[in-house]
Amino acid sequence: MEHFQTVVIGGGPGGYETAIRFNQLGINTACIEKERLGGVCLNWGCIPTKALVKVADLYHEMRNAKEFGLENFESALNYENIYNRKNIVVEKLVSGIEFLFKKRQIPNIKKNVKKIEKIDNIFYITSDDDSVICTADYIVIGTGSIPKELSFLPFDGEIVLSSNHILSLKALPKSLAIVGGGVIGCEFACIFAQLGVKVDIIEFLPNIVPTEDIEISRRLTMSLKKLGISIHTNTGVNAGKRLDNEIELSLSNEKTIIAEKVLVSVGRQPFFDIETKNFVISNEKGFIQIDNECKTNVDKIYAIGDITGKLMLAHTASKQGLLVADIIANKILKTQRKLINIDYDNIPNCIFTNPEIASCGLSEQQAKDRYQNIKIGKFPFAANGKALGMGATLGFVKTIIDAETDLIIGVHIIGPLATELIAQASILINTKIKVSEFANIIYAHPTISECVMESIEDTHKLAIHTI
Repeated sequence: MEHFQTVVIGGGPGGYETAIRFNQLGINTACIEKERLGGVCLNWGCIPTKALVKVADLYHEMRNAKEFGLENFESALNYENIYNRKNIVVEKLVSGIEFLFKKRQIPNIKKNVKKIEKIDNIFYITSDDDSVICTADYIVIGTGSIPKELSFLPFDGEIVLSSNHILSLKALPKSLAIVGGGVIGCEFACIFAQLGVKVDIIEFLPNIVPTEDIEISRRLTMSLKKLGISIHTNTGVNAGKRLDNEIELSLSNEKTIIAEKVLVSVGRQPFFDIETKNFVISNEKGFIQIDNECKTNVDKIYAIGDITGKLMLAHTASKQGLLVADIIANKILKTQRKLINIDYDNIPNCIFTNPEIASCGLSEQQAKDRYQNIKIGKFPFAANGKALGMGATLGFVKTIIDAETDLIIGVHIIGPLATELIAQASILINTKIKVSEFANIIYAHPTISECVMESIEDTHKLAIHTI
């Protein structure tokens, strides 16, 4: 039975990065992960879906090649090849993380944690067979989340699919109904619609991607409809009836949809099934409660990632993990490492639809609720030379500033490379730069990034290429 200074439970983006940082700081650590390293993100989420996004976008662009003065491209689609490429991408990344662990000599313990017991200020971690896996001075919990299931439409992995199941399809369905028009639902809708699948989105709320700025949501709705996607908002699913090789969904608007497959994407729920002995970890609706340093109510136990319910994003988990690593290093090594500050309002959010969406900071409504006076600047991609050349003119950049302080407090983008451009917004917001100071920054021309510049300038009505 080996003893470690820290043990990270869960090998997702938060967990494996935390373990590596501990190792870099000279702290003896181990990571316990029953599956392969990388968690949902690398194995069943961010990475495999982005591999599919690339193919779907490329295929869609090739089929519309006439817009670029080229002959139209038509080709039969072999989805199994696409599926295999997706797996190759995932394998490269996951095996790369495993290689890092091997070279750094970080134990990667492939066990399921059943119980944690605290005896004389030491944590004993046991597996399914009640044997002690190891002991630790500190524990970092990063057990993540799982897809939510509807009681009347349970996952079967064959017709009723979770976001995990749909990535295992080796053939395209002719039709796909997506229950839930949030981030996951809209991303898969774009992927499959661009590959020729008939797609319906059923969303209970008035707008798809309801957590985004309302203007962004409306523009995405227009874009998805152009892709041939049918969108049913203000609509719930009352029941699902299995037919031979299809399923019939009864909707709250008294309509029915028949589809070959159904993707249920109504959110994710926290996953923590570990028994704790001699102590209780405070939680609310299954989410572990933490303070601004990711501490739980139990001394020397920290939690990061989806299980904390802060923001279910891989980069949130990673940043929380790096913060925890510094905090524990200061305690163990008696160092004075400066702690990072995580402002959950200013964490960038990315949606890989077509067009892409990205946001950072406050929405227009949130800004109005929080500040007395705001100003808004906008700039359309249609007025940008690089976007015109790319044939990607749909969308805009929207910047929100606090009129009193001149600080940038929110940036929202829908359009080409939005998920790359948002890094600029994150830097500008988190460094608390004023629009007057921003004027010193020079943007290269011709670039898509000039749209960010001009939207910021437009908050003072000084954008050159718009009226």
